[in-house]
Amino acid sequence: MKELIAIQQELNVPKNQKNKFGNYNYRSCEDILVALKPLLDKYKSSILITDDVKEVAGIPYVEATAVFKGQDTEALSVRAQAGINPNQKGMSISQSFGASSSYARKYALAGMFLLDDNKDSDTQDNSKENFGL
Repeated sequence: MKELIAIQQELNVPKNQKNKFGNYNYRSCEDILVALKPLLDKYKSSILITDDVKEVAGIPYVEATAVFKGQDTEALSVRAQAGINPNQKGMSISQSFGASSSYARKYALAGMFLLDDNKDSDTQDNSKENFGL
């Protein structure tokens, strides 16, 4: 567990990506992995991320599982889900599945490594009421 705690304390992944449509900053799954790899090497640890496609009430979703293993740590896992919209405008079905996989993986990693997401747009109340629609 000491490796995981050390990585949680050292890992810093700023939100350097910009969504111009929604006008917010974010971090991608790839951003997290780029920052994480040197720390995994430093602490002789590894992470494995897998996806399962599932369905509930006719809605498909990806469930990503991140499994952390350190030298002195039993395997620890965190899961996150993201819905799949196979009819997403401007995306092929494979792009829609890939986007959902990336999103679920990002949140599984964020949960595992305690990345702060309190300023993400998807943590805000984006209801019509709050947008005056």
